[in-house]
Amino acid sequence: MKHSVSHDLGQQRAKEAAKAAIAAYEQKFAKYHPQTQWVSDSRANISFSVKGMSLSGAIEVLDRSIDLDLDVPFLLRPFKNQALGVIEGEIREWIDKARAGKI
Repeated sequence: MKHSVSHDLGQQRAKEAAKAAIAAYEQKFAKYHPQTQWVSDSRANISFSVKGMSLSGAIEVLDRSIDLDLDVPFLLRPFKNQALGVIEGEIREWIDKARAGKI
């Protein structure tokens, strides 16, 4: 599942927002064992477990977008659009925080 969220922060500020969001969610959702590994300056591999299923993917922070590529198990695909709406809303919230200087 690929999804892109546009922003106007530039790559560095967007990466700061992404890192802050990831850190907050790693604490908030610790029971899902979230893991993040930055594999380059702009790309991180992410994974977590939900109801016995492992989900993994990548996030890439670009100059004008934050791109997600998640491997969604077959059983969770009916919830894809709902999940994308939630994910995009959360990303936009962190973009707004960065824009307001709160990060």
